[in-house]
Amino acid sequence: MKILGIDVGGTGIKSAIVETTTGELISERLRIVTPKPATPMAVGDVLKDVLKHHEWTGPVGMGFPAAIQHGIARTASNIDKSFIGLPITEYFRKQTGLPFHIANDADVAGMAEMRFGAGKGNDGVVLIITIGTGLGTALFSEGHLQPNTELGHVYLENGHEAERYASEAVRVTKDLKWKEWGERLNLYLSTMENLLWPDLIILGGGVSEKLHKFSPMITTKAPVVAASFLNQAGIVGAALFAEKEMKKP
Repeated sequence: MKILGIDVGGTGIKSAIVETTTGELISERLRIVTPKPATPMAVGDVLKDVLKHHEWTGPVGMGFPAAIQHGIARTASNIDKSFIGLPITEYFRKQTGLPFHIANDADVAGMAEMRFGAGKGNDGVVLIITIGTGLGTALFSEGHLQPNTELGHVYLENGHEAERYASEAVRVTKDLKWKEWGERLNLYLSTMENLLWPDLIILGGGVSEKLHKFSPMITTKAPVVAASFLNQAGIVGAALFAEKEMKKP
């Protein structure tokens, strides 16, 4: 099945057409800067441009930086707060005239990794962390997703909110060396391990390509590996989520 996958992030909106049986991108990957402010109308205008670029008139899967409950945005992380309480799935369906299937961005990225990537075949507890503007999390147990965990917002023992202390945006803004940032990330990973005791931790986002630069600072008992899809997991997972929703009776 071919589905357009869209990954909405705090800095960029990425998209491509995905072949869901293989997880491959079968079109070019498009990236458009996330509008500021990222209001529903502004994001909707970008989505129309995305659809036009891909010449797409079919189903759309979308990962979005918010907890999505029954199609309604319950939080708004790195996007405009006017999204909170908005029936986001129905809103974008009306704006574009196409069937949208929307879930939390980290959750859909996790779906891609569990089906085709670094988590494939792992029936234990798997924690997937997407590192970017914030820290997104997806938690799987025996292959089943616990949606909307939002564990990037926990407070660490030093009093800092995790994603305001150890995200990629923080590393870039503060111009942190890999060792210094790696120690920050390790504090977060260790906190997650003490809470969840995962069998495997998968790091996603573009920074996962640089895992070798900060892995010496990681001290968790659980192995920590880079996501297979790197920063494309959100696109692939969004399409997989749409496929799953479309197959529901």
